[in-house]
Amino acid sequence: MDVSIIETSSLGDRSYLISDGAVGVVVDPQRDIDRVLTLAHDRGVRITHVLETHIHNDYVTGGLELARTVGAEYAVPTGDDVGYQRRAVDDGDVIDAGPIQLQVMHTPGHTHHHVSYVLRDTAGTPHAVFTGGSMLFGTTGRTDLLGKAHTRELTHAQYHSVHRLADELPADTKIYPTHGFGSFCAATPASGDSSTVGEQRTTNPALTQDEQSYVDELIAGLSEYPAYYAHMGVINTRGPAPVDLSLPAPVDPDELRRRIEAGEWVVDLRERTAFAAGHLGGTLGFELSDSFVTYLGWLYQWGAPLTLIGENEDQVTDARRELVRIGIDDLTGAAIGEIHTLVAGTELRSYRVANFPSLAEALRKKDVTVVDVRKRDEYAESHIDGAINIPLHELLGRMSELPTGEVWVHCASGYRASVAASMIDRPDRTTVLINDDYENAKDTRGIGVAAQR
Repeated sequence: MDVSIIETSSLGDRSYLISDGAVGVVVDPQRDIDRVLTLAHDRGVRITHVLETHIHNDYVTGGLELARTVGAEYAVPTGDDVGYQRRAVDDGDVIDAGPIQLQVMHTPGHTHHHVSYVLRDTAGTPHAVFTGGSMLFGTTGRTDLLGKAHTRELTHAQYHSVHRLADELPADTKIYPTHGFGSFCAATPASGDSSTVGEQRTTNPALTQDEQSYVDELIAGLSEYPAYYAHMGVINTRGPAPVDLSLPAPVDPDELRRRIEAGEWVVDLRERTAFAAGHLGGTLGFELSDSFVTYLGWLYQWGAPLTLIGENEDQVTDARRELVRIGIDDLTGAAIGEIHTLVAGTELRSYRVANFPSLAEALRKKDVTVVDVRKRDEYAESHIDGAINIPLHELLGRMSELPTGEVWVHCASGYRASVAASMIDRPDRTTVLINDDYENAKDTRGIGVAAQR
């Protein structure tokens, strides 16, 4: 048997294709199923089963469409009242895919009905377990996505689920989680790129702490998660529509200008320093990188018209692929080309890009405002003296707190600050983007760094 990993680094998740001979089984596929179909073709396998470990809260599943496309059996945990036909699987059930045998293990915690799938050979020996949002590498799935009323109960359940996995499976059983590679579905950052049950027995907090300590520490450490999560479970329960990865309709410069003036969401995908050097006033800069979909989805006003600006067709289609993964399907078009060709009689705006040593120099010479757009827990751990903390996901609702004059914006690495700079840039304000790692601020003379008391 072979397990192929399908990485979705922008969301911090993995999907899997298990293959043996001509048979394939897919676990937790993302919505852009063309990647899975291509891999199955390359492996020379026919997908007979598609399995979900849980109703996902951080992405729109491709499981339903994949199963329908290839005529596979679609397995979803019992207990979730879904709007489509599927095989409802419960603890102890066996997925029989010929040479591939997977036993269902109920592992609640991330959700109430969450399951893991134990991969066994023909003799019944476990070789791997697909743990979804249960046992991750050095951590577990977060337990607050179904609401505060369920968090404590689910955290206790998560503890017992991880113990069940560790108690019932051999130490050399390989672990294949869905979350934990940057996903906000992980309770804390995961560690490592692979692991076994035996390794987790000595490193996973659910297995090294007593139950109450684990519960208290996990709940205390839960921080904000993207706002678009509120829509994912609803879409996945109802049943996602077929995916559309085509190029959005073209938008000419005059229509682009009209949309900007109407206050619509117009998102520029270019690199953050290119946006700073010249952009259309009123547009938002979301550099197309691994952070793109998380933060656009977090800030986006769900259902609002959305137009993309890209340097070329590939950039726009790549962005569309990212967006459909979180259910943003209805793009109202795209303007493609060098930014100077899209101005339609207006002038480009720009702002300065700097680093922390430049901030130190500015602080010595004049009165400037420093805005820190990291999350509250990051700010509490360490921040620049006098900096105003407005987390990026709160910025749209707190614009009135920003002064006019000269405003320097920073985050941990520059990405969130670049989005914030594009949001606050206006004629009566001098915006400066600090495109630098926050760790450099600690080593810069003239910048005071403190922890929140």
